[in-house]
Amino acid sequence: MLFDVTRGDLAAVFGEDRIATLPATAFPPAAADTEGARLLRTVGVPTGTLRLGAPDEESGRPALVRDVVDAEDFEGASQDAGAWPVIGWLLNAHLALDPGSGKVYAFDADEESVRALHTDVSSLVQVTLRFQRLLDEFTFGDDEEAGFERLEREVEAIRQQTSGLDPLPFQDDETVWSVVGEEIAAGQRFTGDSPGARSLYG
Repeated sequence: MLFDVTRGDLAAVFGEDRIATLPATAFPPAAADTEGARLLRTVGVPTGTLRLGAPDEESGRPALVRDVVDAEDFEGASQDAGAWPVIGWLLNAHLALDPGSGKVYAFDADEESVRALHTDVSSLVQVTLRFQRLLDEFTFGDDEEAGFERLEREVEAIRQQTSGLDPLPFQDDETVWSVVGEEIAAGQRFTGDSPGARSLYG
């Protein structure tokens, strides 16, 4: 694991009711015993920015890449990518776990593009945790302009600290996480009764 992430870490920040997991039966045999599957089963991710995939009601398994896109149309996609489980969605991308390498890939159906997004699932959990905590806890204060400057620094810190261990999530401005970071820095994605939303919208 690139990042030391535990269920206790997530629960301490978000509470148990804000953590989503995938059941043990939600993976095809090739992926069931991988570290990535174990993390998604036992640690999970905070709800909000990232949505985990819901297993099919009949089979109990998540959709496979071939169920949601034609992987052969995606330049650079692995030949066996069609059999990878889709573990979630971020923006307009399907996130899939490669059981062989442990990497998480983003399949953008609109662009017919695929790219490695995380070196392993611990990186996915870590980035989701950092951004969701920022959205939940950040407040702009009385000086909104200064607040946006602080917010931009917070987003950049997440980029830098993540890239020190895993360069994939923010390898360029076009990754889905880079887009999410830009949206957060612009004051978007603050929802509900979070301090940031109250500061911006009253």
